[in-house]
Amino acid sequence: MALDIYRVRQIADRVASSSGLEVLEVEFRGDGPARILRVFLDKPGAAAADPLAGVTHGDCAHFSREFGTILDAEDAIPGRSYTLEVSSPGLDRKLTKPADFERFTGSRMKVMTKNPVKNNRYFEGRLESFHHGLLTLDLSVASKKSRKKMGVAAQEKQKVGIQFANVERANLVPEI
Repeated sequence: MALDIYRVRQIADRVASSSGLEVLEVEFRGDGPARILRVFLDKPGAAAADPLAGVTHGDCAHFSREFGTILDAEDAIPGRSYTLEVSSPGLDRKLTKPADFERFTGSRMKVMTKNPVKNNRYFEGRLESFHHGLLTLDLSVASKKSRKKMGVAAQEKQKVGIQFANVERANLVPEI
């Protein structure tokens, strides 16, 4: 019997919502004795300006106990043993959906595009706005290392517009 990741996600969502949490991502990796089920949690409404207001160690521990018990009771992970890892997305969290960009407007981030924008695919800056699928990044706050990587794009203009559909990968840059 194969793993039904959709069913596992439904169980995770059910357990998380009962604790005021949100499941960001569920991934199952590995084969044989090194199988790992990872779940990343967040607190809806946790302030973007205060990254420490998010998921606590206690939240993860409580979710892990509840979720693991239900997975075992419902035999949702067929086969041999697995390791369950539950955590927050971290300070350098991935941004994957439009709501993430809306929520973290004003935050520093790194963005890799699918196709070049101004002859570059790598950008670091502060997200000034996200409207109608367009991210506007202020590149003036980029680190020296990132400015070097961005090359001409960082020197010519201090702002760049990137279509959400062109975003391959995006992560927050911690500012602590």
